[in-house]
Parts: sequence; structure tokens; C-alpha cells
Amino acid sequence: MQTIQYLTVTIDHVGRRLDNYLFSQLKGLPKSFLYRIIRSGAVRINKKRAKPDYRLRADDVIRVPPLRSTETVVPKSPNKKLTTLFQNAVIFEDKHLLVIDKPAGIAVHGGSGITLGVIEILRALHPYQKHLELVHRLDRDTSGCLLIAKKSSILRELHELLRQGAMQKTYLALVAGHWPKSLTTIDAPLYKNQLRSGERIVQVDACGKACITQFRPIQYFYNTTLVEIIPITGRTHQIRVHALYVKHPIIGDEKYGNTIVNQNMRNLGCKRLFLHASQLAFQLPSTKQSYTLQAKLSADLQRFLDELTRLSRTPPSAQEGAAHLPI
Repeated sequence: MQTIQYLTVTIDHVGRRLDNYLFSQLKGLPKSFLYRIIRSGAVRINKKRAKPDYRLRADDVIRVPPLRSTETVVPKSPNKKLTTLFQNAVIFEDKHLLVIDKPAGIAVHGGSGITLGVIEILRALHPYQKHLELVHRLDRDTSGCLLIAKKSSILRELHELLRQGAMQKTYLALVAGHWPKSLTTIDAPLYKNQLRSGERIVQVDACGKACITQFRPIQYFYNTTLVEIIPITGRTHQIRVHALYVKHPIIGDEKYGNTIVNQNMRNLGCKRLFLHASQLAFQLPSTKQSYTLQAKLSADLQRFLDELTRLSRTPPSAQEGAAHLPI
């Protein structure tokens, strides 16, 4: 695109975030470049600067600056392994939405050195679905239920449910130490900070945004606890930072976890972040249909729990090489 382009927002896209809308309209544009032109002010809405999370309104006019061909990339197609993986990952599908059990280790979006994310893979596998869009996000290393809308109108409805807190997300996590049964709610504001290295980190800070997470211990093991988690708000890294805040970091968390604990857990078989989006529950307003969608723990995480169960039942003197975790 060698000239300035003006995009007028139709009713189908009202309520969408600016960044998500432009991702869908400017196919093949690197994510990092798109955010750069938005934040620099080169992208304008009604002649004014706008942030990536700006919610579109009917008849908004979006100015997109000239883009050189070198600023676009040709989307790659998923290889056979990824194709099979994602075909087997489908939990539920109807004419409105698609739900997959997102594999750990795959980002939801391409960009920043990642050629193919979940949404790019799904679009390649479903070329006849022209409006596939992520409803929400999961961290790259988190597995489990991920919701994708097939229509712009459905995307708006689901985003509104998220804003109203009318969609319940449930997670399972293994945390270090024995989680107190009395600790059911963590209410601590979170603040995003950027380090000199460019890495973004989230921490509890009075200047941050309100953040509430509910926790319920399900099963105790030797120096670890399997907990069920319901985030009431939807902040970046909310579960991981709140767990760290009360000194029970999630096992396998390379960013917010305990290095020594993580190494001991790797020795026992946990090779990744033990955080899994186990359930989504909501009612779609337009159809009044209720959905309860579940994703079982992946085989590797279940095997690790089985190993912890075995160790928990074994007398300490008989635990050859069992890890003793510093908490």
C-alpha cells in the first residue's frame, strides 16, 4: 500500500479493539510494526491519535499511513505436525465460535520473531472462515481453553461479556508450598513496568489497576498444591503475579517463579509452566445458548501429578532422589 488509506468502521466492527481490527484488515503486517505505527501517531482515528486498545465506534474513520512492501510478510502455512496438532485440539465448534485446547509453547499471535501464532494457524486451516478472531488471550506457555469468534457480531457480544464479568474462566495451577485454605481471594492492584532490557514485567503496586483473583486448593502434595483459580478481573499475568505475591509462585514459571523450585520440579518431570485454562462458562446473549467448555490437563501435566501423588504416599526415607523444595 503506497498511499494513505482510510478505513470506515461499519456496524459489524463496533466495539472491537483498534489493534485487533487492523490485524484483520492489514493481512501480513508484522505485529511489532503495527503497534509501532499506532503508538507513533501515524494511525489516526477521526484525525486524532488513539491507543491500541481503543474501542471502535460506528463511522470512525481510521487513517493508515503508506506501507512499503518490505513492511509486510507472506503468511507461512503450518507444517504437517502443527496441522495435526490443531486439528486434534478442537474442543467445540458451531456456526458462532470455535474453542480449542491451546497447546503450551505456542503464542496466540504471530509477531516479535514468531511467524505463526494460534490465530494465523487457524486462519490457514480454515480459509473459508473469513472472520476468525481471538476473543481473549492466553500466555504463550499456558495451555487450555481458548475462544475464537467466527463473526464480528459474535466477537462484540463476547467482548461485552468479558467487560461485564459475565464470562467465567477457571484455571488449574500447581503452586509451590501448601496453599492456606483460608486464603480464598487476593485483591491487589497490578502495574505494568518495562525494564531497560525492553522486557515487560507486572508487579503489585498501589499505582496499578484493580485486580482480584479467587483461589481454592484442590489437592496437596509434598511442598506443592494444586489450586483452582478464577480471575475476576483480566489483567496481564494476573494469576502468576498474584500467586507470587503471596509467596506461592506457580511451578515452572520462568518469569515470576522460584528458580531452585523450578529446577527441582524439572528433575521430577515438570518441563513447563503448570498453568492450564480448564473451563469457560458463559451465555451468548443473541441466542440465549449457555456454554460450558472444558479442557482436560494435558498428558504431561497429568503424568507429573501422578508422580507427585506417588511421592506423597512414599515414606521420605524411601524417596530416592526426591526433590526437597525450598519455599
